[in-house]
Amino acid sequence: MSDRYGDFVQSSIGKKVAKNLGLPLPVTLDRFESGEPLVRGSVLVGRANGDDKSVSESVARILSDVHADVYVNSSDDIKDALADAGVEAKANTGGDDKFKVLLFDASNISNADQLKEVYEFFHTVARRVEKSGRVIIIGRPPENISDIDTALAQRALEGFVKSVGKEFKRGITAQLIYVEDGAEQNLDSTLRFFTSARSAYVSGQVVRVSKGSNVDVDWTQPLGGKTMLVTGASRGIGEAIARVLAREGAHVICLDVPQQQADLQKVASEISGSVLTVDITSDDAGKQIAEAAQKRGGLDSIIHNAGVTRDKTLANMDEKKWDMVIDINLGSIARLNRYLLDNDVLKDNARIVCVSSISGIAGNLGQTNYATSKAGVIGLVNATAKQLEGNAKGMTINAVAPGFIETQMTEAIPFAIREAGRRMNSMSQGGLPVDVAETIAWFASPASGGLNGNIVRVCGQSLLGA
Repeated sequence: MSDRYGDFVQSSIGKKVAKNLGLPLPVTLDRFESGEPLVRGSVLVGRANGDDKSVSESVARILSDVHADVYVNSSDDIKDALADAGVEAKANTGGDDKFKVLLFDASNISNADQLKEVYEFFHTVARRVEKSGRVIIIGRPPENISDIDTALAQRALEGFVKSVGKEFKRGITAQLIYVEDGAEQNLDSTLRFFTSARSAYVSGQVVRVSKGSNVDVDWTQPLGGKTMLVTGASRGIGEAIARVLAREGAHVICLDVPQQQADLQKVASEISGSVLTVDITSDDAGKQIAEAAQKRGGLDSIIHNAGVTRDKTLANMDEKKWDMVIDINLGSIARLNRYLLDNDVLKDNARIVCVSSISGIAGNLGQTNYATSKAGVIGLVNATAKQLEGNAKGMTINAVAPGFIETQMTEAIPFAIREAGRRMNSMSQGGLPVDVAETIAWFASPASGGLNGNIVRVCGQSLLGA
């Protein structure tokens, strides 16, 4: 769908008009392109003072693996970890150097006074971040910390990151990664995702990395040899998910209702996938999925994407609209998960990924049914994650919560509401279906065993529910 205002402000005259009138100035976001380096620019790395070097050592190893162009401040002792990992870091001289990524290890911060180190690292380089740049802070989960001073300091990082995401503009994102003590080896997939163009429309998020299974992957095809099923795959976000998973090496079973068979067949044939026409609300949906999966030895991932809207204010909503949305968007996911888990359809290290919505977080006018269903998805993920935590099979469950994504559904929204949805976020624009798909591919990776129970918004840091 065309964003005419967004296109207009990319021109010289449009940019001048928008600037003079104080209007939003969305930039064209960097997105993933095959053959491009993971990090398209330089990385400035820093570390808070302290004895624990485990996070910095893991960061240094990952930066070495991706052949990043690394800079460091002269007084920062992270230089030792970088050198041990074979990274020849350059000195940040405070000149005109621009950085694509600002990465700070705050895991040693243990009191309010020490938060000054975060300020000192970012203050001097805040104007030196490139367009579509990345700000990443790594800390420790405050809920796991008994010392009050340390817990408050680590929790304070969330306010800093979310504010930076709203201040820096120009397509720059900001994230906070909490790494559980002893889970540093599981940082790879998350750090690769957030430093790359794959996370273009994800900002202001807090992700927790735990001690899940650590699986080595071929990063050129991280889903190679895996079988993954996507519901609602015939168009829109579901189609984008199927295409991205296939691009990353997976065989994708594309599922949708029989009425969508023609579109579904087209998508599946273009990505060398399989077609499965099933109504996910039917009594035998789980059995049909299981039979299709067993032909390929089981499922490595299921992506619960299928969903509907039937918007009406509560006073005007009939029972049929309520029941349909709840059953498709929520009830079917619970039933399918139960069947697949009970009947061993999901393989070891399987990844369950659900699609929620910021409507389920913030609510929305005329969407009591939809918001209820999407909030319920978050509840389902939270409860299932507890059951899967520490399971011998290494399974995980996570969810994405899209905001305003440019699809056929949002194209039908009245103009004024549509424009508000596009502009009311830190990116001043709507996201694309591929932005949701890239985030799901990260969760679905075998290397993401340390991610369990996370809800990540793909909304450009929308003001709704922030």
